[in-house]
Amino acid sequence: MGVPDDDLTQFLKDWPYESGRITARCLTGTDGREKIQVRIDLGVLQMEMDGRPDGLAPEGFPSLLEHHLDRVDRYTRESGTASGFVITPEECRALREEAIQYYHRYVALFALGDYARVVRDTSRNLRAFDLCRDYAALELDRGLLEQFRPHVAMMRARAEAELAVKEKQPKQALTAIDRGLEEIRACLEESGRGEAFETSNEVQLLRGMRDVLVPKLPASQRVELRERLQAALDAENYELAAILRDELRLLKD
Repeated sequence: MGVPDDDLTQFLKDWPYESGRITARCLTGTDGREKIQVRIDLGVLQMEMDGRPDGLAPEGFPSLLEHHLDRVDRYTRESGTASGFVITPEECRALREEAIQYYHRYVALFALGDYARVVRDTSRNLRAFDLCRDYAALELDRGLLEQFRPHVAMMRARAEAELAVKEKQPKQALTAIDRGLEEIRACLEESGRGEAFETSNEVQLLRGMRDVLVPKLPASQRVELRERLQAALDAENYELAAILRDELRLLKD
C-alpha cells in the first residue's frame, strides 16, 4: 500500500527544521499566486504573499481591518463624527488573531529580504493597533495590543532602513531609524513606561544598526548634522539632539 499524497513526512525530511533560525522560501501555487512557506518544528506554515495571509476575504474585504475601517468611515459619514463607534470584544479578538497572521508573514518576509512587503505588513498591523486602541468597547481590548507596538515600529524602521541601504541612501536609512526610535519613545511614554526606553531591546537594536550606518555617510553631511543639532537644541528637543550628537561622533573625518 503506497504512502498517501497528503502525508508530509518526506516533504519535511527534504526541508529540515533549523532551530533558532527562520527558514522561509517563496513559491508559486497551483493557483498561479505567489506563496511564502515557513518551516517550523512541527511542520510548515504556508501563507499568501499578498492580501490576507490565509487567503480569505472576510465580509468581502481583503481583511477584517479594512472591513472595520470601512465601518468607521460609514459611521462617520452618517453621524458626522466617529464618537460613539465601538468594536466589540469578539471583534477585537478576531482582529488580534488576524494581526498574528500578518506578524508571521512579515517576520518571514524580513528573513527573505523582501523589505517593501515588511513595511506594508507592519504598517498594516499598526493601523490595527490604532483601531482597537481608539474604538474597542472594553479598556482591556484598547490596551492589549499596545505592548507589541514597539516591536512592530522597530521592524518597520529596520525594513525602511534596509530599503534605503539597498538604494545606497544611508542618510534616508538613518532618518528611518531615528523616526522609529522616536515612535518607540512616544509609545513607551504614552503607556507610562518612558523609563524603559534606554533598556528596550528594540531601541538597542535600532541604535546598533544606526552605529553601523553613520560612518557610511559622506563627510560633507557633517555640516548638515550640526545644523540639525542646533535646530533641535533651539527647539529644546533634547532627545533628538542626543541622537544627532551620537551621529556626529561616529562620522569619520
